[in-house]
Amino acid sequence: MANIKQPMSVQEDGSQRITGKDAQRMNILAGKIVADIIKTTLGPRGMDKMLVDYTGDVMITNDGATILNKIDISHPAAKMIVEVARTQDQEVGDGTTTAVVLAGELLRKAESLLDKNIHATNIASGYKTASEKAEEFLKELGETATISDEDILLNIAKTGMTGKSAEKSVEKLAKIAVEAVRIVTTKDNGSYSANKENIKIDAKPGGSLEDSTIIHGLIVDEKIADDGMPKKIKNAKIALLTSAIEIKKTGVDAKIRITSPENVQAFLNQEEFMLKRIVDRIINSGANVLICEKGIDEAALHYLSKAGVYTLKNVTQKDIKKLSKATGARIVNVALDLEPNDLGKAELVEQRKVAEDEMTFIEGCTDPKAVSILIRGGTTQFVESIERALDDAVSVLITVVKDGTICAGGGATEMEVAKKLSDFSNSVKGREQLAVKAFAEALEAVPKTIAENSGLDTIDVLVNLRAAHNKEKSKALGVETSTGQIKDMIKAGVVEPLRIKQQAIKSASEATIMILRIDDVLAGKELAKSEANKGMSKAAQDMV
Repeated sequence: MANIKQPMSVQEDGSQRITGKDAQRMNILAGKIVADIIKTTLGPRGMDKMLVDYTGDVMITNDGATILNKIDISHPAAKMIVEVARTQDQEVGDGTTTAVVLAGELLRKAESLLDKNIHATNIASGYKTASEKAEEFLKELGETATISDEDILLNIAKTGMTGKSAEKSVEKLAKIAVEAVRIVTTKDNGSYSANKENIKIDAKPGGSLEDSTIIHGLIVDEKIADDGMPKKIKNAKIALLTSAIEIKKTGVDAKIRITSPENVQAFLNQEEFMLKRIVDRIINSGANVLICEKGIDEAALHYLSKAGVYTLKNVTQKDIKKLSKATGARIVNVALDLEPNDLGKAELVEQRKVAEDEMTFIEGCTDPKAVSILIRGGTTQFVESIERALDDAVSVLITVVKDGTICAGGGATEMEVAKKLSDFSNSVKGREQLAVKAFAEALEAVPKTIAENSGLDTIDVLVNLRAAHNKEKSKALGVETSTGQIKDMIKAGVVEPLRIKQQAIKSASEATIMILRIDDVLAGKELAKSEANKGMSKAAQDMV
């Protein structure tokens, strides 16, 4: 009897498996789709996206990281591209769209090579070689910038905010961002450092964008703890407390036996005495402003109000830390340990109404190492978009302060690296040469997309830009989006931190290589069922 050969399966029924070229094509397609979603937002004339959540709330933005964080993505390869944007945002704070567009173009070029029967391993190896070489070229293209180069810092801030609804007041906002970063920057052993956590941005609808301002201190989104307290304190002496001002309950079950009415009164008097003792310690320290991380007993609030102490309670730990850096106050854990030298100083502490909220403004701090920026505007969506733009500007400024290196924007740096990589590819042997050349061509997608989003003829722009980089000695030639002319971007003030380009190329190439090396996708039974249901749901929607 002849042996009957049947395929053997090691997975449970209902599981899903995609192998070989089908797996590669599926993953590449998923990556390209993610890149295409945000491709149109790149550049100063990029378009916006309207994001609507399940409750109907609307967000309008062209920030790549925000868009990809808000939309639901289930495909594992697509999630890897989203991770490119997340890494870029965490490391630099800007350039997320550039990184994702580059990743999408690298996948698109890899697909063409796969069609020519170039093995994925050769492509991955060539991409790795190209990425390492591109990093070398980028270091050569970097120019020095320091915290004292105000014009350069202003241009960096303006470049970071251009195309993000901030054009109307970009000059004012750029100055605010530069001033804020300079205030929080510290110098240690000859090197500068700054922490974005020390810059608090508050966005409140109402007024106009021109009303936005920087506070040399901090804004706390809390009002006074008792209406009888003063709403304005000049020459403030500020105490910061992390523990609650209240009588603690016992940690274990306990019973207090009271045998007469006098004992009840004595017990209450003892509690009141303990609270009065804590309040007296605060007042005797010289504090006229108390900011507490936890709650405060009503009796204690009465004594503080009577003494004229401006008091805030339930203030966040983050704000307490910022207040310490802004005012110079030492954070005290136990109120009874408070000493006069623990107090911080500010010229003014005042409660003001901003939009519909009562907020506390702590201003006029001496040499503060934390500041607040208040953004005003006509609508909630508008001030939120300005907040994201200003956050990007602050992030790139901090990157420049730390690294001290900048490069040209407008696609200039990508085109110069592409030219150098293309020349370098001639020295690479074997099929990897094609991958290196493809990597160089993928870099040209950045100036191409900027031109496309600006309504320019992409072919003319690319040809002219490529020719300019081949002929001219300037490495900073990029696309001037309003006219389509090729100009020196450094002189035009279109500058960015070098690390934006370094991180974008590194993240995009690593994610692309990882995707290309996948030749088998296995989905468990539950995941396969879920994907099938989604497919059925989509088919049903298409039929309606």
